[in-house]
Amino acid sequence: MATFRYSAIDPSGRTVAGSLEADSVEVVRAKLAELRYHILTIRESRSQANLKGFFNNLQRVKLKDLSVFSRQFATMIDAGLSVVKCLDILEKQSRNPKFKEVIGQVKHDVAGGSSLTEALSKHPRIFSNLFINMIRSAEMGGILDQVLARLATFLEKEQETRNKVKSAMTYPAVVFTFAMLMLFGLLFFVLPKFKVIFDTMGLKLPLTTKLMLNFSDYFKQYWYVAAVLLIVSVIAVKLFARTEKGRYAIDAMKLKFPIFGDLIMKTSVARFARTFGTLISSGVPVLRALEIVGDTAGNRVITDTIVRARNSIKEGDRISAPLFGSKVFPVMVTQMIAVGEETGRLDAMLVKVANFYDEEVDATLKALTSLIEPLMIVGLGMIVGFIAVSVISPIYSLVGSLGG
Repeated sequence: MATFRYSAIDPSGRTVAGSLEADSVEVVRAKLAELRYHILTIRESRSQANLKGFFNNLQRVKLKDLSVFSRQFATMIDAGLSVVKCLDILEKQSRNPKFKEVIGQVKHDVAGGSSLTEALSKHPRIFSNLFINMIRSAEMGGILDQVLARLATFLEKEQETRNKVKSAMTYPAVVFTFAMLMLFGLLFFVLPKFKVIFDTMGLKLPLTTKLMLNFSDYFKQYWYVAAVLLIVSVIAVKLFARTEKGRYAIDAMKLKFPIFGDLIMKTSVARFARTFGTLISSGVPVLRALEIVGDTAGNRVITDTIVRARNSIKEGDRISAPLFGSKVFPVMVTQMIAVGEETGRLDAMLVKVANFYDEEVDATLKALTSLIEPLMIVGLGMIVGFIAVSVISPIYSLVGSLGG
């Protein structure tokens, strides 16, 4: 509920001003019309509008919001409701303030005579190139409900894959963070106290103990140097990644990275196949579909391969030939695409490829999780064991000398 200030002319001809609390400007107009007021101006209270805008900017429209929006939109269109009525219902039931506002603007544009594609195109940060092009093809073919259902399925699959990757990486991230905190605690607080004790007792320290205590001493005194080096390195990598050569080099390195590179490749192939298949089955031309797929690939090496495939198609070649020649896509993928081209069922083959690689991503994530956990535990145990032995060794020598 927001506060709106208005000025109007009442039935007696006097100019009046006031404020009303309502959900939208339309509700205020309706209330004033009931009073037979001739409206001059209506505006939302400035302080409240600014505060609302601030919090709305902090909100993000998540993939789940879009998938729910598409699924419900498809259901209502299939039931025979008009586009404006569907958008009105979706606006009222949206729980995301930012998305609610965007849907309201889309509804207003469509009610004003714009096509749904034109209305969605005004919000490129919310609705992707893929989303807008699929809606355009749906409006041209008169199959809006079917395309929205495909979009919902696509977004749900994408959300499912992201959730699996996040959940698989959560436990290793927590363990690694805890290990780093523990290591910093030892270096900053525990080891310096032992150094004071050893210096006071005048013990002859083993080489490992000297190295560890010296490292702790230097790290405590010059920790800011390590922090500055880390920050500079991160900034340098980000600046390098903004260049064409840098982005390509980093993405190529990601694909060659042990274990993780295989996961990135399988995820990218699954996204490529599902996006391409969804676009083709929705009536988007192949060249336009490849352009969109290239933009959403997420890896410059794969994007360049798709661009070369698109250029080859312009010259009359098949899609599978340049993909096979690039050596980036697995042989099975290019062969299935070739079979799809020959049989005229490319979209169906791409969906099969996407489903297969979704399962491969699941298997790789499980293997990766089962491998990372013991490796991190062993690594953490070795660090703690080294520190413990380095600290206990001089004390053990002291006790032995006293006993002797």
